[in-house]
Amino acid sequence: MASTPATLPARTRTTGSLSRRMILIAAVWISVLLAGGGFALDRVLVSAVTANFDDQLEYVLTSLITSAEIDRGGEVMFSRQAADQRFLEPGSGLYWQVSGKRHDDFASQSLWDRRLRYVGAHVDKDVHRFDSLQFPDEKLRIVERDVTLPRSGTIWRFQVAASRDQLDAQIAVLRRTLVRSFLLLALGLVVLAALQTFYGLWPLRRVREEIAAMRAGTSSRVARPMPNEVAPLVEELNALIAHNERQAEEAREHAGNLAHALKTPLTVIMNAATAQAGDLSDTVCREATTMRRQVDHHLARARAVGRRGSAHSRAEVWPSLEAVERAVGRLYRHVRLDVTGPKDLAVHVERQDLDEMLGNLIENAAKYGGGSVFVTVGAADGFVEFLIEDDGTGIPEADRSRIFDRGVRLDSGKPGTGLGLAIVRDVAEIYEGSVGLEESEDLGGLMVRLRLPAAG
Repeated sequence: MASTPATLPARTRTTGSLSRRMILIAAVWISVLLAGGGFALDRVLVSAVTANFDDQLEYVLTSLITSAEIDRGGEVMFSRQAADQRFLEPGSGLYWQVSGKRHDDFASQSLWDRRLRYVGAHVDKDVHRFDSLQFPDEKLRIVERDVTLPRSGTIWRFQVAASRDQLDAQIAVLRRTLVRSFLLLALGLVVLAALQTFYGLWPLRRVREEIAAMRAGTSSRVARPMPNEVAPLVEELNALIAHNERQAEEAREHAGNLAHALKTPLTVIMNAATAQAGDLSDTVCREATTMRRQVDHHLARARAVGRRGSAHSRAEVWPSLEAVERAVGRLYRHVRLDVTGPKDLAVHVERQDLDEMLGNLIENAAKYGGGSVFVTVGAADGFVEFLIEDDGTGIPEADRSRIFDRGVRLDSGKPGTGLGLAIVRDVAEIYEGSVGLEESEDLGGLMVRLRLPAAG
């Protein structure tokens, strides 16, 4: 016979690697920052190099202006020659020129047969710096200034020009160094981000190993020390595991209790059937009722246990009290039932469980009291308190603890199975509440104090 293959666990859907996402975000952010910083630094350094280049040309321009004179013919002459030898070499890349309206251009030998462009439409009282493409084979950087020399009414324009090749070469070296440095820095920062990511997420891999060990049965908790950021996650995980274990244990206990509770009624029915007793039908009905109550009891516990972990369990108190009041009023028309207290209270309990607890307690008060039931609701210390009082004979203090045991009944003259208070106690404890019995000071009978966690 062919065996059915074991069902494999469904593969968890993922949204991609967290490490890759963190590294990608870091890489993009690093790239943006370095690109912006590199551009700003490039502008600053290029401006500084260009300003230094211009300062050198301006120094030469100032030297030419201070040494300029007007000869007898009204033309410009220099009292001393410029010290830089390149002014004497044709096409050397360093030039000067003095121009004036209705005067011939006075130029350095390095210009040879070429001349710098002179536009007389404007006056440069201050030094003017600019780039020029007037020579097709040579890009120039020019500084110029307009000056009126003594004994001359002409505005003379002094110009010093230099090839930009040297400046552009310096800028190119600077930019190559800058790009290489920033690329190396970006690579180092991305590697650092990757190391931080892998090292920072390493505790999550340890948690995974611990969970795998728990699934393999070699451990029951995540016990290894974890960083402060991961420790709350591990604590919640251990609490969830403990919660599941407690629920499993309670389920086993409930199953055992239910089996034990049904065993006796079944035995009674079997014995009556074997003996062919005359009251067999009555016996079956009686014991079946007992079994049904036992089943209802354990189903109530099972429902409460299953809903206990829900943080959304919430029930409004007053609607539940009104519903129970109407139901009990129809069953016990001779009983006067008064309810008082704030109408805006709520508890961390499922509405069905709250109805069952209040129904059992108020029904017991109506059944065993003398005709008056008084219910008081209030809030204190994070709990909502229900005080259910009746004017009956009460319960002796010695019997108040055992009355919560399953099947215990102090008044066998009235119908019942003795499971009502046991159900209330079990369900209240599941929701971390409590129930206790006291003597009613106002009515003289029994007072039941039910405390349940308040909901905001």
